[in-house]
Amino acid sequence: MRLAGRMRRLGTESAFAVLARARELEAQGRDIIHLEIGEPDFDTPPHIVEAGCRALREGHTHYTPAAGIPELREAIAEEVSRSRGVPVHPSQVVVTPGGKPVMFFAILVLVEPGDEVLLPNPAFPIYESMVNFVGGRPVFVPLRQENGFRFDPEEFGERLGPKTRLVILNSPANPTGGVLTPEDTRALAEILRERPDVYVLSDEIYSRLVYPEASFASIASEPGLGPDGRTIILDGFSKTYAMTGWRLGYGVMPRRLAGEFAKLQVNSSSCANAAAQRAGLAALEGPQEPVEEMVREFGARRDMIVAGLNELPGVECRTPHGAFYAFPRVTGTGRSAGELARLLLEEAGVACLSGDGFGRYGEGHLRFSYANSRENISRALERVAKTLAGAAR
Repeated sequence: MRLAGRMRRLGTESAFAVLARARELEAQGRDIIHLEIGEPDFDTPPHIVEAGCRALREGHTHYTPAAGIPELREAIAEEVSRSRGVPVHPSQVVVTPGGKPVMFFAILVLVEPGDEVLLPNPAFPIYESMVNFVGGRPVFVPLRQENGFRFDPEEFGERLGPKTRLVILNSPANPTGGVLTPEDTRALAEILRERPDVYVLSDEIYSRLVYPEASFASIASEPGLGPDGRTIILDGFSKTYAMTGWRLGYGVMPRRLAGEFAKLQVNSSSCANAAAQRAGLAALEGPQEPVEEMVREFGARRDMIVAGLNELPGVECRTPHGAFYAFPRVTGTGRSAGELARLLLEEAGVACLSGDGFGRYGEGHLRFSYANSRENISRALERVAKTLAGAAR
């Protein structure tokens, strides 16, 4: 079969490959503890589920406007205005089937072949995949453990070149759990104000999953960098409201770009799911206690897994300030991250991800998702400790 050459430039997510192998082992009767997949293990809150069911019963089973139903766009505009402290009009909102279309649409709309895109590294692998797909050139800004997995502003500025068209930010971050501080965003904004030709895609899908010792700061809150200018905010419902399977995300952006995004949606998925949009409206307008309870539980799990990882020989783990990932350095074990991830899955029955799946600066690290019960995290730590002790003999 002859495929278009661009398909060779398209990557994937290692999480789904590891999940597939883990399922194979489970089918063989193995007990696998899943710390590889990045989704909350909580159920969608009941009032949101009921809103989705009610929408179906009331006949919301048809196409919606490409950019989303007006009520949801209005609610998103109000939420983003409140949480980021910037004025947002519903016409700047495009509702999408999950958050990934916002990434893809931004890159398709803005990046020509040969244009450069500044990316964090390690980072969500689909950023690089999509840039390569359209013929752009990824330029990596390393995120280092010693700096809390945050950008070094000087390094960031040095990599901003004459061909830079787009900068992608992600805070709180996957896979590191790092969170940009208000000082970080101010420093980045100061650099970017010198380059009015450069757009920003700010992936803020974990914006509500921030722990008490940190605070969420959006580049869109900085003067001159708001969604009325040149920042595209990516957010959604998957992580905050445990709605990964509902496939509901959104972008907030300059009006001119919103029209282009809607055009791409017409040419791809037509619109987001009608009933899911009604459920998303209930999520924003309903009680927020389930989100707060989930964050508190993630915080307790975080403390457990970080403490446990730091007790292991050859492993050192910084405390993440957001999301639900631990990203320990494992170079002291004497094994590569890929080798260790395979060993833990095949021998210990613990599914995790090798850091190099998130870019070359992720080598030497593993990613553990602690979106699993405390009981399973405790069992996983015991298995990892046993495997490392056996490998050292």
